[in-house]
Amino acid sequence: MRGLVQGVFYRASTCDRASDLGVVGWVRNRADGSVELEAEGARDRVEELIAWCRRGPPGARVTGVDVEPLAETGGEREFRVRG
Repeated sequence: MRGLVQGVFYRASTCDRASDLGVVGWVRNRADGSVELEAEGARDRVEELIAWCRRGPPGARVTGVDVEPLAETGGEREFRVRG
């Protein structure tokens, strides 16, 4: 996610939303000011999380979301914030 997405509780809010949806994975800040995440779960739930990420929490100003399908790894048991 790009835009005003750091310093507005984007990662914590994403983690809460993903957990509510039953999606597992992680979210982290990137050095360039963007936020990156990987998510696994039922397709409709992951799509709902992506739709939420396009808006973000109050205070965020999302200007772009890039989506790249990845193979499921099954390695995550919950959704968490990484560094």
